[in-house]
Amino acid sequence: MADDHDILAGARELLATEAAALEHMQRTLDDDFVRAVRLIAACTGRVIATGIGKAGIIARKISATLASTGTPSDFLHPVEALHGDLGRVTRADVVLALSNSGTTAELLRLLDPLAGLGVQTIAITAHLDSPLGRHAHVCLDYGHVTEACPLGLAPTTSTTVMLALGDALAMAVLKERNFSPEEFARFHPAGNLGRTLTKVGEVMRRGEALPLVSTGTGLVAAVEVMTSTPGRPGAVVVADADGRFAGFYTDGDLRRNLLAARAQGSFELMHRPIDEFMTRHPITIGPDALVGDALRVLRERKIDQLAVIDDARRPVGLLDIQDLLDIRALSWGPPA
Repeated sequence: MADDHDILAGARELLATEAAALEHMQRTLDDDFVRAVRLIAACTGRVIATGIGKAGIIARKISATLASTGTPSDFLHPVEALHGDLGRVTRADVVLALSNSGTTAELLRLLDPLAGLGVQTIAITAHLDSPLGRHAHVCLDYGHVTEACPLGLAPTTSTTVMLALGDALAMAVLKERNFSPEEFARFHPAGNLGRTLTKVGEVMRRGEALPLVSTGTGLVAAVEVMTSTPGRPGAVVVADADGRFAGFYTDGDLRRNLLAARAQGSFELMHRPIDEFMTRHPITIGPDALVGDALRVLRERKIDQLAVIDDARRPVGLLDIQDLLDIRALSWGPPA
């Protein structure tokens, strides 16, 4: 058995080998990469990723990354393609074929049928002069790489380079298509990233769940609205006679007011209008803001609620931290 030092030394050597291959590819990336990006960005169909063995697994991942960032994409197994699944491919598609050697028989047998369909092909391979490299419309060749496997056999460095090159393609196409955070959220509705990229307007309290009073409302009446509103948000939004946002009042404000009244020996303030106690220029947020941005404001300001105000300065909702506790992408600590 190897000792601890040998195990760590082997792992570090592997990582160094793969890192060196990535650095080499970074230096040698050329105009063919730009052509591939333009070809994918202009594709009106789907990017069909294909490969076999470990290259096929990497092709699946690249396809998934493309699909999740705004480029429709599917994986096509080369063997299944030769037995009928080639019917999934249309002239509007672009095929992304992965093979380290560029001589994978199953991929090569696809080239003529794909050419017959008028489909353009991008190859990712180590060998530009391989059959796959020569027949592809665009070839992204990363050159000979040394597999990091101690036996020099298992795909390691080659698959790392393929994956990185696929990521670079997907991210370049994302920029080319001006793919937005809002679009990303639509493709990730169940994940933490997707939830933080959801718009505030989709999760805010509105309608009957919005505690709203008019200027001039007595403090007691405002507190009653705050308490009786479904969900008991612990805050009330104040609007003026024109329906525009005028101020914000929270249960924290109420506690401070009551303590001040006790110190003065008079609770006469309970009969005065909310206008005298509300915060007139609180932090607010718009309905088109992202939930992740709202969470950062709540965390940094150590507050529990935000009034949601539209472009016309009308209160349209309330965002409460209790509604966002299932979003784990950002750490949250209780207010100090």
